[in-house]
Amino acid sequence: MPTVRRRMLGAELRKLREGLRLTVDEVAARLGWHQSKVSRLENGRYGMRANDVGILLDVYQVTDPETRDALATLAREGKRRVWWQPYSDVISQRYASFISFEAEAVSIRNFESSLLPGLLQTADYARALIRQLEPEATPDEINALVDVRLARQNATLRREEPLKLWAIVDETALRRLIGSRAIMAKQLQQLAAASREPHVTLQVVPFSAGAHAGVHGSFAVLEFPVRGDLDVVYTEALTSSLYLERDSDVAAYDQAFDRLRAAALDVAPSRRLVAQIAKEFEQ
Repeated sequence: MPTVRRRMLGAELRKLREGLRLTVDEVAARLGWHQSKVSRLENGRYGMRANDVGILLDVYQVTDPETRDALATLAREGKRRVWWQPYSDVISQRYASFISFEAEAVSIRNFESSLLPGLLQTADYARALIRQLEPEATPDEINALVDVRLARQNATLRREEPLKLWAIVDETALRRLIGSRAIMAKQLQQLAAASREPHVTLQVVPFSAGAHAGVHGSFAVLEFPVRGDLDVVYTEALTSSLYLERDSDVAAYDQAFDRLRAAALDVAPSRRLVAQIAKEFEQ
């Protein structure tokens, strides 16, 4: 799966190649590699050995020891064991890909149209949701998937430097009954509490906003340290997920999020609405 480190390494190698005005075919020919191997390395779709990095840097005439060592380190770290490895038998490839990006992001701007953000779900809400969406899953598989969701929260929102999460949810997501009224009441109470954390911003788009920039569906914009051109947009459909990396695509979703932010209630009124709906579920 592509990781941020692989993508960063690929971007640096592509920049070096283009700086020498070499084509992918020319590099592949010099090394006796297939053209697709060079392309996959630059796209972060293929794990690279440190030795391969050294070979490419020789072709690109890079002699600076610090640069060579830094890029070789990126190659090694791109293959390191990840925290979700023990769950690889219960999570899909596309879910694992998303987690790999999420784990290294410094901030995420997330709009959810129908459900609450996974990083802010309670265990009971997550369990009821998974049970409904995956009716063929066994109890053990459901428990494992809930464990993954909670582990994601620990790995992002509770790490030493927490992920900055800006979540905008449609009012529909607050009112959609998942599990039971008691589950929803506790979920919304926790959501209101989470919105007070300094690294979490929560806004709600009320029904009164009418049609808005998120009517086409949920999405997340993941931002990474150092390299702004590594930012990626994630969208998901029933049977597939899509990562958008072109500057024009990322810019379009940036603008959509800004419009959603303007259409949504401010933070304090959003929290009051969440608390109000939580009380309605308690009745």
